[in-house]
Amino acid sequence: MNNNLPKTMKAAVMHSIREISIETLPVPQIDYNEVLIKVRAVGICGSDLHYYTHGRIGKYKVEKPFILGHECSGEVVAVGSSVERFKVGDRVAVEPGVTCGHCEACKEGRYNLCPDVQFLATPPVDGAFVQYIKMRQDFVFSIPDSLSYEDAALIEPFSVGIHAATRTKLQPGSTIAIMGMGPVGLMAVAAAKAFGASTIIATDLEPLRLEAAKQMGATHVINIREQDPLNEIKNITDNIGVDIAWETAGNPKALQSSLASLRRGGKLAIVGLPPQSDIALDIPFIADNEVDIYGIFRYANTYPKGIKFLASGAIDTKHLVTDKYALADTREAMERALNFKNECLKVIVYPNE
Repeated sequence: MNNNLPKTMKAAVMHSIREISIETLPVPQIDYNEVLIKVRAVGICGSDLHYYTHGRIGKYKVEKPFILGHECSGEVVAVGSSVERFKVGDRVAVEPGVTCGHCEACKEGRYNLCPDVQFLATPPVDGAFVQYIKMRQDFVFSIPDSLSYEDAALIEPFSVGIHAATRTKLQPGSTIAIMGMGPVGLMAVAAAKAFGASTIIATDLEPLRLEAAKQMGATHVINIREQDPLNEIKNITDNIGVDIAWETAGNPKALQSSLASLRRGGKLAIVGLPPQSDIALDIPFIADNEVDIYGIFRYANTYPKGIKFLASGAIDTKHLVTDKYALADTREAMERALNFKNECLKVIVYPNE
């Protein structure tokens, strides 16, 4: 450990639904294969908001004082005895899910399906709304000086889109509809652009998010308050339908529309998680058109590619971060992200500023 480091740090701790307080905790002690990271930027994610307002997501339940936040980046301030990939001062992005490395899923390269994953801000594992976190070195990635800490934090939601593109085998020239322009949906637009989709159709309710989708690379946007998305998609695709559809909103109607937007032989990726488990889908349509359906659970092997994509400058993210908060104001940041979706896109917390 670096003897010049502080012994304690500040952390934003959730004690009950919509209640967060700033507390003093010990700085983590690293093991031989870990690095200690001074957290510079943390993005607020939809899962953070869900835990904040409901206290659980499926089987994962907040049962003790809990720290949210998993989209993060920072600076290495200490390295374990066997760490050779990093040195103090390195700027890094953090992949938040540490897996076992030994199970069948890990050995197959689908480590996102590891049953023993320790994922930041998924109970009981605390997250990144802290001044310092420790992380196993193989889930830490160097970033170039040209990449901001904010963009490095965006690698996490960007990875979801990269994983969806890989799973659905998105090819250059493809047509794609992406339904739901929250932060994950907007980064999914960026991923579709990075993979070479020629027609990218984005749908949402909010004009601010649709305008952001244009900036991220959408070729067409549809406000579903004003237009019928299926009619518009048919018009755009000469009544054929899209090659690929990604549902990123976690909305049952959007999922049904995503399915209906596909051409014969099209592919559907379910990215968003709806609140209910049972949703009616058109089974004859799926069978008659040989639709392929892909579940998307986080991501695997995406961070190096995501860093290269964003560092290239080909994707304009500067307008995406609309709100910035200090760690002391984490509760206000959460409320802002929760209640003002028509005014803000991505909310970032800066634990060390």
